Amino acid sequence: MWALFAGHLALLQQLPAQTASYWVSTASGSMKWKGPIALDLEQALEPKEGKRVYHIDTALAQTVDGMGSSLEPSSCYNLSKLAPEERRKVLQSLFDPQIGLGMNLMRICIGTPDFTGDPWYTYHDLSPGEEDPAGKFFQIARDEAYILPVLREAMLVNPALRFFASPWSPPAWMKTPEILTGGRLQPRFYGAYATYLVQFLKAYAKAGIPVMAITVQNEPGVDREKAVPRWRYPSCHWTAEAQRDFIRDHLGPALRQHHLTTEIWCYDHNYNEEPLTDNSQVFLPERPGDAGISFPRTVLRDTGAAKYTAAIAFHGYVGKPQGMSVIQEEFPMVPVRFTEGSIFGLAGGVKLMDILKNRAISYNAWVTMLDQARRPNNGPFRASKTMVERDTLTNQVHYHFDYYLYGHFMRFLTPGSRIVKNHMETPKQLHLLSAKGADGRWVNVVINEANTVQEMLLERSGYQARLSLPGRSVATLQWP
Repeated sequence: MWALFAGHLALLQQLPAQTASYWVSTASGSMKWKGPIALDLEQALEPKEGKRVYHIDTALAQTVDGMGSSLEPSSCYNLSKLAPEERRKVLQSLFDPQIGLGMNLMRICIGTPDFTGDPWYTYHDLSPGEEDPAGKFFQIARDEAYILPVLREAMLVNPALRFFASPWSPPAWMKTPEILTGGRLQPRFYGAYATYLVQFLKAYAKAGIPVMAITVQNEPGVDREKAVPRWRYPSCHWTAEAQRDFIRDHLGPALRQHHLTTEIWCYDHNYNEEPLTDNSQVFLPERPGDAGISFPRTVLRDTGAAKYTAAIAFHGYVGKPQGMSVIQEEFPMVPVRFTEGSIFGLAGGVKLMDILKNRAISYNAWVTMLDQARRPNNGPFRASKTMVERDTLTNQVHYHFDYYLYGHFMRFLTPGSRIVKNHMETPKQLHLLSAKGADGRWVNVVINEANTVQEMLLERSGYQARLSLPGRSVATLQWP
């Protein structure tokens, strides 16, 4: 036994010296991406009494495809109001992979969502009683005011930037009742709606914005038709069966007919494992409920719809991230993507860790930039402070802690990175996410929610890294 230990010790002594780097930010703002700080790696001898070692598993799970936020109308409006030089600096801070967050996947809207300062619109609005199934009056001119110019400028900053798009409502004349703020798409207009989405993709491509994927409907469990006026905004209720049939018989074939390679991501709503039928919300007594993962299950169990479906899109407002793992285990060939849900503070960073630990190959926050009054926002939901904020009095931009928090993930978990499959359990206020970066280096994101300094001893391949984490902080360690 002693001979085996001595042999192991001799092997460790032969390991060459290595150095890692780490960056740290504190919720108080005293540190903002402080780093890179050099850290000498130690040979992995037995830790001192009372010290726990967190071993980094080398088994890998999903490959990260992209991370970003949204360029919905409210964010684009605030960006458009900046002076050109200031706007470019902000876009660089968001999209430049060298000096900024390096966001590389952004969500955009097909028509107006709830976060906008404009009256609700689609690209094919007609007078009451009019119909145009052939799409002769389709046009995207309204987006040229400030949305498309911002998207083009973002692409100049990061040519690798990609977009996926979601509609909040089909044109009202296709629905019953004929309103944007609720109702359902009439089956007789399924073909017309597929044409509408194809026209959007072609028009945006012609305008210089290729769209890699679309979802059929933002939050198909929402219907604001009978809500009190304050709670109305563009929405359209879809059953899983209706979306299955639409993808299989209309949208999928239409994309192929027009030789479009745009992906279809189904669902685009919450990851609850059991359907939510609670109608206790006073302002929404008619709420159809969140179907949860039973919705994409219905779509993917149909082979005709499944062949056109490239991913399942999820939001994080109801349920837990484990719902994504459950459905991904059932349909392992169909990746899961997190398409809406911002993180706020260190607790939000922990939530982002859980999303990535539960098989999401991409992450998108919702609403990138509002002003200091949380505007514009014609929708009913009160907004939280966004990561980047425009002061309308000075027209200057402020960066809040969440911006730096995102950097600890997005700057390192670039496309091609792989999330570690298994993570050791950590103390209640200490959280760990591990990955192998696209460049082959290993990445650990660590969050300390405690008010006091916490130490963490990480071990991989015969080396140990000792991190001393300030109270209320996030750190990213990158090592060979």
